[in-house]
Amino acid sequence: MDKKILFIGGSPCSGKSTVAERISKECGAFYFKADDYLDDFTSLAVKKGLPICNKVRHMTADENWLRTPKEQCDEEFLFYEEISESVFQKINDVDADVVIAEGAAFTPDIMKNKNCNYMCIVPSPEFQISHYKLREWVPYVLKDRTDKALAFDNLMQRDIMFANRVKATCEVNGITCIVNDGTKSEIEMYNTVKCILGLS
Repeated sequence: MDKKILFIGGSPCSGKSTVAERISKECGAFYFKADDYLDDFTSLAVKKGLPICNKVRHMTADENWLRTPKEQCDEEFLFYEEISESVFQKINDVDADVVIAEGAAFTPDIMKNKNCNYMCIVPSPEFQISHYKLREWVPYVLKDRTDKALAFDNLMQRDIMFANRVKATCEVNGITCIVNDGTKSEIEMYNTVKCILGLS
């Protein structure tokens, strides 16, 4: 029997992982977190000579994070396009009847023609910024930057642009996209996503 795959895309710091983890635990689905494999996917793309992944792999910290937010955002979408073949191959290799696949890698541009069970979650700007500041890895990402404040601001603006583009593309293509502004509890978000994905 073919495996059932549920996809949650969207933007960073929106609550995607929290919902996906809960679906995995309560519904017995294999949790495929795309971010866990990004380094491997990037390496494969570099071996294929794909330009954006090759550029990202060889940039210094400042070259990466002190670019304009728009350039970072545009290249983020191109990056996900370049690794998409490897992402779906990895999912196909998963030995499970039900898979919950989650990550910003599942952009609506990539997913819109795949005829699959897919929805997105994006954060409001306020929710995104407040929750990014709580992430344990943020100081590590910023530690080697010559201008930490600018690097953090660029990251925030990049992801706000990313969320806006995801939401707009979803609207054009009739894809469900939830905006998480923090007014719903985790259980309310979970139940909403379960309903959208046909699990309730």
